[in-house]
Amino acid sequence: MTKEFDRRIGRHAIMYAFADEEEEVILTNELKRMDWLYGKGKVGSMELQKIVAAIETSAKRLGLVNPDMYREMHALYHAIIEALQGVTRGQVELGGLLRTAGLRFAIVRGTPFKNGAEGEWIAVAVYGTIGAPVRGFEHEAVGLGINHI
Repeated sequence: MTKEFDRRIGRHAIMYAFADEEEEVILTNELKRMDWLYGKGKVGSMELQKIVAAIETSAKRLGLVNPDMYREMHALYHAIIEALQGVTRGQVELGGLLRTAGLRFAIVRGTPFKNGAEGEWIAVAVYGTIGAPVRGFEHEAVGLGINHI
């Protein structure tokens, strides 16, 4: 009997962003078995464009997207912005509102539907802190963005 994979791409991205070293091994093994691409990183800034650029650069360096393919970069961009809307509570702004963010991010690319004709999707999960640029004046936040490629 073949094990049915959990194909919830957003759940995988969030769990991967949250994962400690031990949990990460289990998660990445499952992602490998499904032939999905994945990667993670960290970024902190008062400037939103630096956060977007860090996630985009990481996705390119890890081979999660082809930087020469408009549809792939476009899908990644929208997944990032959607995830950041969750972190910033809909006001995708940081420094202008005197806020800063320190985030861990995870990117997962795969085929979340049993029907392969549905194609590939990309999920970006961000988790960390947001708040005033004063240590101790921040709180946790999480965001998730999913887009088709």
